[in-house]
Amino acid sequence: MRHPVVLDTNILLDILVFDDQRAHPLRAALESNRIDAVATQKTFDEFLDVIGRPQFELDTAKQQLIGAQWKVWARMIPDQELSIAPWKCKDRDDQVFINLAYSLRPATLLSKDKQVLKIAKRAIKESIVITSNHDEFLAANLINPITG
Repeated sequence: MRHPVVLDTNILLDILVFDDQRAHPLRAALESNRIDAVATQKTFDEFLDVIGRPQFELDTAKQQLIGAQWKVWARMIPDQELSIAPWKCKDRDDQVFINLAYSLRPATLLSKDKQVLKIAKRAIKESIVITSNHDEFLAANLINPITG
């Protein structure tokens, strides 16, 4: 059974908005359903809020297309089923990602947020890997970005 993986907003921006070449292997894994990507309505809403900000210059149609793509890839978990993680993130918007990973452990949380990454050493004791390195995640889970 595959461990669930939580993708925070910055990782999703790399994949769906910036088309960051470094995130192409992760995108390929999502497109071919080789990872169990999970989200909640709150994480989804937070992502939509971010991509709706003026600096991204995305019209409503493009925002809806991006949101729809993420929903295709993600397995939705009801927010009310989440447990509260024993660690608090200084950025309240990021706490839901931590709670989601904690609720589904063993799990991986891919994040570029420094406040989230600070929790990594404590989280590993609860079978949660928090990392910004998606290539390492893919390799550790024996997912070849080209062949699966």
